[in-house]
Amino acid sequence: MFKISVGENGEQLFLCAMDEDLLSAARKNAQKIMRGCCSGGCGVCKIKIVEGQFRRDTSSMAVLPAHEREQNYTLACKTFALSDLRITFLK
Repeated sequence: MFKISVGENGEQLFLCAMDEDLLSAARKNAQKIMRGCCSGGCGVCKIKIVEGQFRRDTSSMAVLPAHEREQNYTLACKTFALSDLRITFLK
């Protein structure tokens, strides 16, 4: 299990298994995160990874363009932790 801290100072914390996407883990741990299609097509669950290693599955380039991917923006429904992470919710 990896520790996922949320916010500038990591004021919220939840756990996420390696095989669990961040959206599922966040919602399971009562984190307030928006969700939409849950398949990488709508962009509602967009977050930013501030620190840590992660794996991103396929998602729409329309909602997560290359320049955002390079800045560690990702969709929580298509992102898996590979280490402890610090993230920020955008919505």
